[in-house]
Amino acid sequence: MKPAPRDAADWEAVEEAVELLHEERFREAMVELREVLKESPGNAYAYYFLGIAFFESGETEAARDAYAACVKLAPAHLGARVALCHVLRMLGDSGGAIREGMAALSAAPGDADALYAIGLAYHARGDETAARSYLDAFLATNPEFEVAVETRALLAAVGGASADDRVEDDED
Repeated sequence: MKPAPRDAADWEAVEEAVELLHEERFREAMVELREVLKESPGNAYAYYFLGIAFFESGETEAARDAYAACVKLAPAHLGARVALCHVLRMLGDSGGAIREGMAALSAAPGDADALYAIGLAYHARGDETAARSYLDAFLATNPEFEVAVETRALLAAVGGASADDRVEDDED
């Protein structure tokens, strides 16, 4: 399916900034993205990538605001919603993080990134039962090795084995 002309133009407008992000030139990417937004304030991609640049530069509150602007313009932008979930959790707003994560999961049932983000948000809230449920569901998606190991360690630290570990133990 060919993207809509507006979508294609918005994407083309951020390509240079995306290259700067890949090169870890975050401040330069911010300048480029702000220029894009001056020309096209409705460019959701620009807000999303600005959120990434802010986050990578340690500007968590600015990242939150950029991701929120992206979600406002493009409610179906899964990446922005999941990123917003993580940033809200990091800023201590576990309730907001859970709401954003649930919205992401509603839009993309079973999405591994959304499951992981929600699990971490529930853990931050202190609801280990809910955290375990979402993190076990995340592990069932067969994530990359490193994040799976980290998730299993988190689950072990909060008490008990993950569902993966319980299955492996039953097989012994």
